[in-house]
Amino acid sequence: MTDIKKHAPLGWNSWDCYGAGVTEETVRENAKFMADNLKKYGWEYIVVDIQWAGPEAKTHDYIPFQDLAMDEYGRLLPAVNRFPSAKDGAGFKILADYVHSLGLKFGIHIMRGIPRTAVHANLPVYGTDYTARDIAEPNNICAWNPDMYGLNPKHEGAKAYYDSIFALYASWGVDFIKLDDICREMPKLADELELISNCLHSCGRDMVFSISPGPAVLEYSEFYKKTADMWRITDDFWDKWELLYAMFERAEKWSIHTGAGNWPDADMLPIGPILQDYDKANRTKFTKDEQITMLSLWSIFRSPLIIGGDMTGFDDFTMSLITNADILRMHRNARNAHQVWRRPENGTEHILWTASNAEGGSFVALFNTGDEECEIRLDLSEAEILSSHVNVTELWSGNKVDTETADGSTVIPVKTKPHGAVVFETKQEI
Repeated sequence: MTDIKKHAPLGWNSWDCYGAGVTEETVRENAKFMADNLKKYGWEYIVVDIQWAGPEAKTHDYIPFQDLAMDEYGRLLPAVNRFPSAKDGAGFKILADYVHSLGLKFGIHIMRGIPRTAVHANLPVYGTDYTARDIAEPNNICAWNPDMYGLNPKHEGAKAYYDSIFALYASWGVDFIKLDDICREMPKLADELELISNCLHSCGRDMVFSISPGPAVLEYSEFYKKTADMWRITDDFWDKWELLYAMFERAEKWSIHTGAGNWPDADMLPIGPILQDYDKANRTKFTKDEQITMLSLWSIFRSPLIIGGDMTGFDDFTMSLITNADILRMHRNARNAHQVWRRPENGTEHILWTASNAEGGSFVALFNTGDEECEIRLDLSEAEILSSHVNVTELWSGNKVDTETADGSTVIPVKTKPHGAVVFETKQEI
């Protein structure tokens, strides 16, 4: 299994395809698909996204003020009509056991705070004499989802509540927590994030800790490293070219903070069938070249790779994206990745990234963000590859590249497609 301190997580999240309406059946189907087809490539996390406690949730639209399923201590439980194995208070234990039986790991989405319905009912906080009203801050509410009230992080009852929910999740066998409505709320919610982080990391079970939504606050980079494993550098990322284009600037700023268990997160990959609640035939609007650009940038930058589409509907091209062993090897082995330059080239714009390879050699990614196909001569000395004696392979095609020598350095004639990318691996000739 992946070591979070060495490698950014690879997995699947239900949001892009099923929104708040995901069911146990679809989770099981996608988990089985990952185990059968993707596990051998390193994909391992299955994450149930938002409002799994809502019996009425069906689409990407939140249903405000619905009665959420919870226990007598105000801790959310899976809605049994959507997750039948959660009956009799089993929670996600049976579903997590199924995911684990496939050799995968199981995760859930949570909102910060306590359900407002628990506060209205003034439920007790597990193991204490406090009640939900004692610890809640009714004026501290998420701007886009009204399910929860924030907690007063200075109240010892708030710590007890967070301790109790992570103890519950640990008993279910949860391996991944996606905490929402906190990442971009710095410095306002810094104390609550630190409290939650401490409670999670003392629950007795290792869990990847992911925080959302972005954009993360760059000035708090060291605080994110202290409290979380991965943090969103963008708001929700969808299949729009302008959002992908904007990610280059975000990745450039965050690239120096990537690695050693710290993973700036460019968000989910909206590939294959998405927005299933609106149209079962709906697929990503990204072109094939845009999808290659996305996977190339996410991989050299070492963002977590979290699939957003319904995996059971993937076609051959989508499978080729996420099973390219060389690109996934770059994702594991790229070190010190950074943008080298960004400039106009022959009537379009190109962006050059490079990274050292932990196994020796270098990776070089060239992106064409313009609307026209273009040919350029790429001098590898600009990526600090100074030798004229290197072997070069293009990783998406697997083809060896014919190179030229100019002034003692290696030059590659490159043709780039509109919104496309090429990725090279260079190794010193022996």
